[in-house]
Amino acid sequence: MRKKEAIKGNPKQQDVLSLINERQATMSRGQRQIALYILNHYDRVGFMTASKLGAVVGVSESTVVRFAFELGYDGYPGLQRALQEIIRNRLTTVQRIEVANEQIGTGEVLDKVLNLDIDRIRRTLEETDRSTFKGAVDSILQANTIYIIGARSSASLARFLDYYFRLMFPTVKLVDAASTGEVFEQIMRIDEHDVIIGFSFPRYSKRTSSALHFATQNATKVIAITDSISSPLVRSADYFLQARSDMASFVDSMVAPLSLINALIVAIGLKKQDEMKKTFDRLEQIWDAYDVFDKSGGTNG
Repeated sequence: MRKKEAIKGNPKQQDVLSLINERQATMSRGQRQIALYILNHYDRVGFMTASKLGAVVGVSESTVVRFAFELGYDGYPGLQRALQEIIRNRLTTVQRIEVANEQIGTGEVLDKVLNLDIDRIRRTLEETDRSTFKGAVDSILQANTIYIIGARSSASLARFLDYYFRLMFPTVKLVDAASTGEVFEQIMRIDEHDVIIGFSFPRYSKRTSSALHFATQNATKVIAITDSISSPLVRSADYFLQARSDMASFVDSMVAPLSLINALIVAIGLKKQDEMKKTFDRLEQIWDAYDVFDKSGGTNG
């Protein structure tokens, strides 16, 4: 296997549960109560507020916040994120529904969900390495064939990118991830002149990670768009683009990944401006000739 280029992103976090075990002996009584509860119920604590955790354990909210600082995190949100990294691919659909009740509740669902999505976009912007993003753009522009794969809910992201890339590039292949055997049949000719873009979010698709691994065996450039450095897709990636998708309920939030895809499309479009103008001028003629759009209303399709 060829040597991989450096993958940039957040450093992999130390296992928070091991850290808590190591520090228990030096903790105060209240902190040991928190530690014991987290060790036994980390799948719930990852989505609890500091005040809720304090109430359940029987300590103050400030004690919970100090506990997180003592472990070396930037406050309670940092501890939460570390716990979420551990559990994000372990929760069943039923468990995710139960956790959603803790995280969102039954109050102002619209406000809560949209604000959580806003936070995911903000974190994605902060965590995306600009040189890695540029490298991914350049690899796509240089590729002979662009393969795109996403399974289950990530298939919608793959189809969206495929739609726009087909307008921009002559050879784009959307890989149907319906069955493992068919995946490999579709990418069997992939080589060092190509690029493959894979999407996967918890719970991660084995078919997608296997396809990216196969691509590395054929010296293909691999772009992984996923939520965490611990995602199995990252092991095969030349370029890891982190997009946050932390929805705890049965619904996968794809707002941040879609924003990242939009940025990729726009960045590539700017690099191909002259070509794109000719392409869309031709398309406008075709659309008009074959009456593709309804002209009675707005101008967008």
